[in-house]
Amino acid sequence: MITRTHMRMTMRIDPILTLTQWLSPSYPVGAFTYSHGLESSVHSGMVHDAPSFSEWLKDVLSHGAGRNDVILLAAAYNTNSEESLHGLDELARALAPSAERLLETDQQGAAFAQTTGAVFDTDLSRLTYPVAIGRAAALQQLPLRDTARLFLHAFAASLTSAAIRLIPLGQTAGQTALHSVTPLCQSIADQAITQSLDDLGASSFATDIASMAHETQYSRLFRS
Repeated sequence: MITRTHMRMTMRIDPILTLTQWLSPSYPVGAFTYSHGLESSVHSGMVHDAPSFSEWLKDVLSHGAGRNDVILLAAAYNTNSEESLHGLDELARALAPSAERLLETDQQGAAFAQTTGAVFDTDLSRLTYPVAIGRAAALQQLPLRDTARLFLHAFAASLTSAAIRLIPLGQTAGQTALHSVTPLCQSIADQAITQSLDDLGASSFATDIASMAHETQYSRLFRS
């Protein structure tokens, strides 16, 4: 006879459902409070409508933190050494181009570690966000490819939500922009998980400068 206790012990949750929970807006990492410098770009007029936001988002994903964060995530997933893990975390912090961007990855990582440790009984120290995600996915034996894809898409979705509020964009225009970069999220993630730390690098200088300018912006809705 199969008891309910036996079913709970033998049933394995689909990894996609776990990743969906971790990377959903309801997971308390505070992603909705950060704009990754977008607020400053809107304030300056560089991003002002759906087409300019789409180009901005593509640049961030392809040439900025999007690609770099997936490389860091994959490295954290594949490491078996605590020393290497904390070395990755230090590297992730050093790559942050502004104080606000460092706050963004540090605070989201800390919040993710706290909640995931409590809910999933996973021992995570305070790590930057992509490093924490990669480490947690490895501990929970979640597939790296799916983790990377959903992580990058969630990042794009969070920035789209910020754009809808800031520009402002209509909901349909925002979702159209997000839909247009979904194949890009997939291709960047699939390539990034095959790359090494030697492939880290960014050339999204306008976005980096915007994040620095945001630190002294007079009126702000977002923390970055």
